[in-house]
Amino acid sequence: MAYPLKRSPPSTVSSPYESGEIRGMSCLMDFFSALPFEWVRYEFMRNALVAVILVSPLFALLGTLVVNNRMAFFSDAIGHASLTGLGLGVLLGLADPLLALVGFALLLGLGILVLHRVTRSAMDTIISLSMSFSIALGVVLLSRGGNFNRFSQYLIGDLLSITPEEIVWLGVTVLVVGGGLLVFYNRILLIGINDSLARSRGLNAWWTQVLFVAALVMVVTMNLSWVGILIINSLLILPAAAARNIAGNTRQYVLFSVAIALASGVSGLLVSYYADTATGATIVLVAMGFFFFTLAVKSLRKP
Repeated sequence: MAYPLKRSPPSTVSSPYESGEIRGMSCLMDFFSALPFEWVRYEFMRNALVAVILVSPLFALLGTLVVNNRMAFFSDAIGHASLTGLGLGVLLGLADPLLALVGFALLLGLGILVLHRVTRSAMDTIISLSMSFSIALGVVLLSRGGNFNRFSQYLIGDLLSITPEEIVWLGVTVLVVGGGLLVFYNRILLIGINDSLARSRGLNAWWTQVLFVAALVMVVTMNLSWVGILIINSLLILPAAAARNIAGNTRQYVLFSVAIALASGVSGLLVSYYADTATGATIVLVAMGFFFFTLAVKSLRKP
């Protein structure tokens, strides 16, 4: 999917930032507007840049825990489960299906944890079965009446469509979820490394996993319409995987992941503008480039 960015005229409608409806980000938007580049003339590009700067560190922080806890397949299942949440929202006649998206994804995530704990079956088997069920049910619900094409935005995303009001909600999500992850980061990390050691130190592994799943669900579902179901897991995993190639300790792991996520997001956004390509997919390709680069650096370091 391509966006005719260069052919779009500059926006002549007063932005909410300028009219004072959203005052918290007006200084940042004024700064971007003053930059000597062609793309800053377009409000949708400035909005997309703010969104990338907000969400990239959160994706990076969450991604380090997902990779460390070997839950990449789990986060992918949550993304694909959103199809069913979207279908349920449409079936219930909700104007905004976000509540249904979050609700079903949260139920699926908790259901996977409960099934793993009760049945002791392999986690990858439970995730695979749950994902197959949710994808099939979502497609059935959304294809009723032949209207499946209406929901293609959720498959590939459209970051350039984000509005100032949605950026505010995104900022609130970043503060709440990001703050919680920073508080519980070491606890989640220890449980992922050694569950028995965490229990011996008095940590409640079950409730920590529940909180982590809830955070993962919130981040994935909040960004689906802008990033897309097909690639959102890549944005979670690639910066963390690239950082892991060159990090010598946990601090470097987190810092490198955040830096790579920001660099991939901003450069991918600009490349998509000049190349006239889909923004989310372009960001993923740039992040993949960083992964191969750090992999090469890791290979050169070996004696």
